[in-house]
Amino acid sequence: MSDFPYTDRFTVNRTMPEQGRPREEVLAELREMAQAEDPTWETGKVSGTMYCGDHEHYRFLDEAFGLFAHVNVLQRDICPSATKFEGEIIAMALDLMHAEAITDTEPVGMVTTGGTGSIIHALLAYREHAAKHSAKPGGIARPNFIKPETGHPAFDKGCHLFGIELRKAPVDPQTAQVDVEWVANNIDENTIAIMGSACNYGYGTVDPIPELGQLASERGIGLHVDGCLGGFVLPFANELGYDVPIFDFRVPGVTSISADNHKYGYALKGASTLLFRDKAYRNAQYFFLPDWTGGKYMSPGIEGSRSGGLIAAAWASMVQLGREGYLRYAKAILETASAMQDVVRKHPELTIIGSPTFCFAFRSDEFDIYHVADAMKPKGWRFNGQQYPNAIHMAVTRPQTQPGVVEAFTADLDDAIEYAKKKTAAGEAPISAAIYGGVPGGMTDEAAQFIEGFMEHILDTQQSLPPL
Repeated sequence: MSDFPYTDRFTVNRTMPEQGRPREEVLAELREMAQAEDPTWETGKVSGTMYCGDHEHYRFLDEAFGLFAHVNVLQRDICPSATKFEGEIIAMALDLMHAEAITDTEPVGMVTTGGTGSIIHALLAYREHAAKHSAKPGGIARPNFIKPETGHPAFDKGCHLFGIELRKAPVDPQTAQVDVEWVANNIDENTIAIMGSACNYGYGTVDPIPELGQLASERGIGLHVDGCLGGFVLPFANELGYDVPIFDFRVPGVTSISADNHKYGYALKGASTLLFRDKAYRNAQYFFLPDWTGGKYMSPGIEGSRSGGLIAAAWASMVQLGREGYLRYAKAILETASAMQDVVRKHPELTIIGSPTFCFAFRSDEFDIYHVADAMKPKGWRFNGQQYPNAIHMAVTRPQTQPGVVEAFTADLDDAIEYAKKKTAAGEAPISAAIYGGVPGGMTDEAAQFIEGFMEHILDTQQSLPPL
């Protein structure tokens, strides 16, 4: 594969250059790449990915980042500002998640490098807490964790890395919510925690967190709420009067929540918050090495060095926008998502899965839904393909709220449905498929080889570029 788009326009560096290039020349090359790529999402036709889309806001964040880009958060004595930024990010996020409802423990949090970082730190915290505090004689040697099938793959990754057995609960095909009874029946003495999404990536639905919270409380285990996607939208949806189930610390039994600043918190990639009802969970996953020859070592999480620039930019975004700014943007996103869902519902050939929030998925029983994606791609639309069942996913972000996007979606979807009918009648297979999270037909040997080859392609580009 040699389809890297810039090989015919820029020098390909196969080795370290003997002589450095002028800074302005390097910056000019970077500007050209950025200017070529930005128009693909500025149209508002790209699902998710660019959650803010406001170049003025990006420039503001870039300046905030630049002031602290050289800072290593590990060195707090040199740069105490990091303590201010991180502490206030956590405090503001706890406020957003109604930590004031917690009266019997001390709520705390940590800033991580993204949703996966928050999720795997939560898993580590539950594993270590259970090992230290379990009433089971000898502690829990073989821990397990339960997630809905719709839970993010980062939970699978974290369980794999930390030696935790993962049990996947089925979801109701109509509501796209977890089967709470199944969860209850599969909790045992080795279960360290369960989780629910608010909302899940695939369908934009919120799991029944109050029911899961009651179950967790009764069984004496943790409940993590994955709000990585919805954490900075759904609290404002509640304020706006949308029918969003309560999912935060107002629910007894919720012991941790993840929420990504770099999604609808409109910070730079990567920044996320992980919040705990009780500091005992957070403290359990600290790492200490007091007898190292280099000095007594400790880190609050898996990473050692962390970027002060990213934390400063996340803080800057929160304090510059404030509740009013987040509320205003959430209102526009929710209204746009509702309008786009109404467009889908006007077509009897299409079915929206569950009762979604600001992101949604739709399928069809009359034709292969991937034909719809094929037809809309040349018009600039980039959807995420899903599987089991095959579906198209749309995460509404701020770029979709600009004028004309809903109208374009309406017209282009009309044409795409006609295209899909014709292709299905002709017995033709679609080009699009479900890539994020899997491939059609399950993880066969061929599928695994394809994914491995694709990953090699994007990581080993220098081996696949044409000769100079």
